[in-house]
Parts: sequence; structure tokens; C-alpha cells
Amino acid sequence: MPANLTPQYLEAERRFRDAKSVEEKLAALEEMLAVIPKHKGTEHLRGDLKRRYAKLKEDQEQARHRRGGFSVSVDREGAGQVVLVGPTNAGKSALVAALTTARPEVGEYPFTTRKPFAGMMPFVNVQIQLVDLPAISPTFMEPWVPSLVRPADLCLLVADLSSGSILEDLDAVLQILERSKVRLVAPTDTPSSEIGWASKRTLLIANKQDVSGAEETLEILRAEYGARLPLLAVSATAGLGLEPLRRAIYDGLQIVRVYCKPPGAEPSMKSPVVLPRGSTVLEMAENIHKDFARQLKFARIWGSGKFDGQRVQRDYRVQEGDIIELHI
Repeated sequence: MPANLTPQYLEAERRFRDAKSVEEKLAALEEMLAVIPKHKGTEHLRGDLKRRYAKLKEDQEQARHRRGGFSVSVDREGAGQVVLVGPTNAGKSALVAALTTARPEVGEYPFTTRKPFAGMMPFVNVQIQLVDLPAISPTFMEPWVPSLVRPADLCLLVADLSSGSILEDLDAVLQILERSKVRLVAPTDTPSSEIGWASKRTLLIANKQDVSGAEETLEILRAEYGARLPLLAVSATAGLGLEPLRRAIYDGLQIVRVYCKPPGAEPSMKSPVVLPRGSTVLEMAENIHKDFARQLKFARIWGSGKFDGQRVQRDYRVQEGDIIELHI
């Protein structure tokens, strides 16, 4: 099948040949990958362009490290921090754009995301931080990616239902992370106690549910990973499955929202106190102010199947939606 390359592609190819710097070559390759026709006749050429792009990125990274390197971090915000990891072109950036008001760069070429990009996802009356990380690939990975996965509260492993090598792609991501002693596990699994290892609660997100052949690929993915990780099928571009995903992210963080009621006043239902699941009334008081915790005598509670205003002690474990009146 002929390639039928467009004038736009040929012009980008000319700029690539004339480029003097790595940055210019990368920009030209990005343009070539964005405009190249996608059919059987260009399959090998697209693969070659992606390999060239990955090699140039690797060379650029090595040069940066020779100049002294750098560190990357993300300030935590909201009720929890969730990182998105996955192979190239899985649609992580599109998911962040669909779930938040942030606008990360979304492109057809690999390694579009070059640095962490954070956005805030609303869920009812809380905000959850989503962090898009650069792709993880055997050809190239930003060396600081595992260090940003380690402190996260939850990980979204994003799979590409349009990929003909979906299992191999995911297996490569998991192996690369494990070489950095980061293991992705189901939220119900017991964390590893091995020294130096980080076990991260993970949801497997099968993206691009709307593409042709996605259902068959989803069945293959479910057969291989369904017993290992919670699996949700979505489409970031078509908006499929996003609301169940929001709920799954909230549940995966293993947190609860409780509400503070001043004595003799109505509770504020717009500003919950967010706590780890299993927290006590005393820990809620500490979250509000350390003096509250020191002076706390007891609390009254509305919710959790209790009768309204029931008195509870400092070690009472709060439940989702509890309204709590602290007495000091």
C-alpha cells in the first residue's frame, strides 16, 4: 500500500533534515507524527519515527544529566494525590483534561508529556489532585518518574485499547517500575514490608473504549489483569465511564468525609474534613487544631446509623458522612 504522504508531512521531513539542534529535530518529528496518514502503508514508517523520537529524547536526557541533572517534584494539594502512569499514547493527558479543568498538552506523538502536569478533579465537595506523568517505555523513561509514583496516594495504570500490543505494553511498564522497587497492587492487597519497596494502590484504566475493536481487546485485558487489579473501561475523548471513574478514584484513596458541627449551630456541608479511613474522633480534632485534640472531652454524632446527637468517646472511628460536634 502506498504511503501517500501529504505536503505537510514532506515539509516537516525537510525541516527535520535541515535541523541543527536536538530540539529542532524533536519539533519536526512531532509534526511528522501528527500529520502522517494512519493506515497500513505508513505503519513501518510511523514505528521508525517513534523510535527516532525516543532515541533523541534519550540523548537529550543524557546530555542534561551530564550538565548536572535536576530534580522534579509536585506539591501535594487536595484530598489526595493520584498519579497516572502508562505506555506511550495511552491517553493519560486526555484523561486529566477530561476529569479536571487543567489543559495538558495532548498529542499523537509519543512522549508528549515531558514533565509532571497536575490538575484538580472535583468529586462532590472535595478536590483530588491528578498528576500526569511522562510515559514509561522500554525505549525511554524520564529517570525521576518512579520517585513521583512512590509518595502518591493512588496510581492509575492507563492502558490503550487501540494498541495491538496492550499486554506487552503494560508488562513493560510494570517491569520498569519494579526495577525501581515500585510495585503496583490492588487497593485491597497488603502492602509489601520489604525494605526499600513501595507498594502503590492501583486502578487499571482501559482507555479509548470508543475505538473499533475495543471490546475484544478489553476482554483480553480483563482475562489477564482482571483478577490482579480493579479494571474500569473509559474513553477520555468520548466521555464514557468518567463518572464511575471519579467514584472509583475517591474510593481507591480510602478516605472519608466528615462534617464539623459547632454546638448549637448547623453543620457546614460544603467543607468536609477529609481523613484516612479508620480515623478516630480524636484524629479529626487534631486535623482541625492541635488544641482541640488536647482539650477534647467527647463528641456527639449524627449519622452512621446512630441516633441523632449520640455521645461518643475520643476513640470512636468516624464513618463517611458523619456529622460530628466536638465538646472541649
